[in-house]
Amino acid sequence: MNQKPAPEAVDCDTPEPTQLKVAEARKRLIETVSPVTGSERVDLRQSLGRVLSTPIQSALDVPAHTNSAMDGYALRSRELSGNLDQLWPVAGQSLAGRPFTGSIPTGGCVRIMTGACVPAGTDTVIMQEQTRASDGGIRLLKQPEPGQNVRAAGEDIRRGDLVLKPGHRLRAPDLGLLASLGIAEIPVIRRPRIAFFSTGDELRSVGQPLGPGLIYDSNRYSLHGMLQALPVEILDMGVVPDEPTEMKSAFRQAAAQADALITSGGVSVGDADYVKATLQQTGHINFWKVAMKPGRPLAFGQIDDCWFFGLPGNPVSVMVTFYQFVQPALLRLMGTTPTMPLTLSAQTETPLQKKPGRTEFQRGILSNSRSGRLVVNTTGSQGSGVLSSMSRANCFIVLAPDQTIVEAGAEVQVQPFHGLLD
Repeated sequence: MNQKPAPEAVDCDTPEPTQLKVAEARKRLIETVSPVTGSERVDLRQSLGRVLSTPIQSALDVPAHTNSAMDGYALRSRELSGNLDQLWPVAGQSLAGRPFTGSIPTGGCVRIMTGACVPAGTDTVIMQEQTRASDGGIRLLKQPEPGQNVRAAGEDIRRGDLVLKPGHRLRAPDLGLLASLGIAEIPVIRRPRIAFFSTGDELRSVGQPLGPGLIYDSNRYSLHGMLQALPVEILDMGVVPDEPTEMKSAFRQAAAQADALITSGGVSVGDADYVKATLQQTGHINFWKVAMKPGRPLAFGQIDDCWFFGLPGNPVSVMVTFYQFVQPALLRLMGTTPTMPLTLSAQTETPLQKKPGRTEFQRGILSNSRSGRLVVNTTGSQGSGVLSSMSRANCFIVLAPDQTIVEAGAEVQVQPFHGLLD
């Protein structure tokens, strides 16, 4: 795990009046980052998660034909007499893809299936369960309402309607919607290119042997996993040692190749923490510290046209700061408008503690109690180096700056991971 606990622990536990509040830092990020330019056309099947670059208008009605919402019988409502003994001769049938094209005698009906075209002249479908067969026709068991069980052409979408706006991030239902319009290729904003690396002389990649004082670099794998959930191109630059010249070279290489650079480690105030100084030399800093735990030392700035996010070295801090700040900024970079994470109220079944003056994101396990209400428990130790607390958790327990001790049974705010981490 990537952790230099002493510097970050001191920073996190010593609130300063100059540090930004969480909401202010997130707002500044979103307002500062500008979307990438350039677009491309992709196959509909490859467009999931991508962001539309131009509006989508419908070239046809959906549904294309007036059709039945039920299996039953199509008839003319004007011929309803209110007499359930009336016999309705069946003139034929209309199937999905094989419409009825014959003529219907006065007082007649047509057998129809769900999705089939409603025959010309008919306007009402009575479901088959409300009829009974009789003498080559049907009799009604219930008087239908005029127009019932009929879906009009264009009821969902009319020709020329604006279907999806630019900046919309495509989800699975959108792919089905676009397929219903016969659209095979989608205009989307190009994928931003995101470079990232870890800093630290003590880090080794998975598969390498460990010597005294060395640890495996977990942060690059966490970052790679989080970035894979976004429509971005990923550039893994490995581990950069704690050496100013090599750090500066890595910054300039990333700025020349990527739209954004994410680093982990080296952003605090230790003797071997060179990230902030390197950013000052190669670009500029927008802000550095946020009133939160874990993850207070968080550097945001710019190197030429490349946005920069310097995350702490502790593995939980990396994930918390990524989801609270970097992901919203990257969504903005992709050309969409990020929304606030879904926040719910739940009853904590375990007491919680924190120091005042900062927002804390504790890891929790959210579930339903036997009575059906939402309850949450912590995952145990909340140290920023305890990566297993993220693995076990399914939500963040968000404690406000003014909260200190929270008794068991109190209501707390939680952010479910579902949707946040996917």
